[in-house]
Amino acid sequence: MIAIVHADKNWGIGKGNDMMFSLPKDMKFFRATTLNHTVVMGGNTLRSFPGGNPLKNRTNIVLSRGQVRDDCIFVRSYDELKAEMKKRNETDDVYVIGGGAVYKELLPYCDEVLVTKVDAVGGAEVFFPNLDELENFVCVDEGEPMEDNGYTIRFTKYKNTAAQPL
Repeated sequence: MIAIVHADKNWGIGKGNDMMFSLPKDMKFFRATTLNHTVVMGGNTLRSFPGGNPLKNRTNIVLSRGQVRDDCIFVRSYDELKAEMKKRNETDDVYVIGGGAVYKELLPYCDEVLVTKVDAVGGAEVFFPNLDELENFVCVDEGEPMEDNGYTIRFTKYKNTAAQPL
């Protein structure tokens, strides 16, 4: 699995069940990276999308004890998620896309983490673990800084040297 996230200087990822920054270049990267793959998210993340609709051209797996829709696969526990993942093609990339509790629970199973670092502070209420302080995570790629809607961002990739099988 691969986690994909954008985070501010304090590793903040969300505020009020939404992202803190509107970043078109980051969104384009997210779309291109996850298109035609499986995405795993929590129910709040699904509800934060326009109209509460799942992402198009992706298999959407939602961890939620609530809402059920025909256009998503709903699992009610991490054990159900593990069972669902065993059914999937092992060559298909699976992206963990949030929210905070889902990231925290699934991070040990992620081989990679794609982090768009935003050189700003967004007043976050939800935080991603600071990968620079975790011994099992190593930054293996750091792109050049670029401007995105008035913010300086940088695409980075971390490897989890102790990823656990799901």
